Amino acid sequence: MNKQELIDAVAASTGASKSSTGEAIDAVIHAITQAVASGDGVQLVGFGSFSQGSRAARTGRNPATGATINIAAAKTVKFTPGKAFKDVVNS
Repeated sequence: MNKQELIDAVAASTGASKSSTGEAIDAVIHAITQAVASGDGVQLVGFGSFSQGSRAARTGRNPATGATINIAAAKTVKFTPGKAFKDVVNS
């Protein structure tokens, strides 16, 4: 399902217009993105939680040449599904 299909499904489910549904979905995504980028977690009970993680700097190898390269530390985004979400997926 892509974003437009999600908008169509939510609009059909709620009876709202597709344009207002699209704006609402964009606002939710923006709010989650801003919260996680600032280091806060976002918990949606029954769905899951988004949080920020970190990956330490390390050395790796270029598979083509075998040369050692340094891989910089990076921030990552973690998603942990909630129990209700896992139950629906596993049913």
